Amino acid sequence: MNEALPDLVAHFHIKRGLFRRERVQAALFELDHFGCVMKTDKIFNPGDTVILDLVMEMPFDDIRADGITGLVTERRKHCSNFFYSVDFVELNDNSSSALSEKLKRIREVVLKKQTLKSRRSSGPASSIRQLA
Repeated sequence: MNEALPDLVAHFHIKRGLFRRERVQAALFELDHFGCVMKTDKIFNPGDTVILDLVMEMPFDDIRADGITGLVTERRKHCSNFFYSVDFVELNDNSSSALSEKLKRIREVVLKKQTLKSRRSSGPASSIRQLA
């Protein structure tokens, strides 16, 4: 878990009193068809349920997967933040719902962006060094 996934964030709400809710944005560090790992300074406990809106920021139209129910399964402290492992509830790879299709599309775009980024970081300058 070195760095956040490119252009992908999770939005969720936290209750702040009886009628107030705070909208929070968290960076994602892993994403697959079973769940995700997000980093935030908000406190959750294993067993808590969170409703996530995943947003892949794109040049013209963002890809959104809204209303994903997640179960917090693990919490790891890192400085003043926490990494949370979140399992997606009611979603699986065989599901052909619109939500799972959007999640699949987001995962495909993340993979392409990571591949492009790794190609750029191992561009001609680094391959010349390898030849020397």
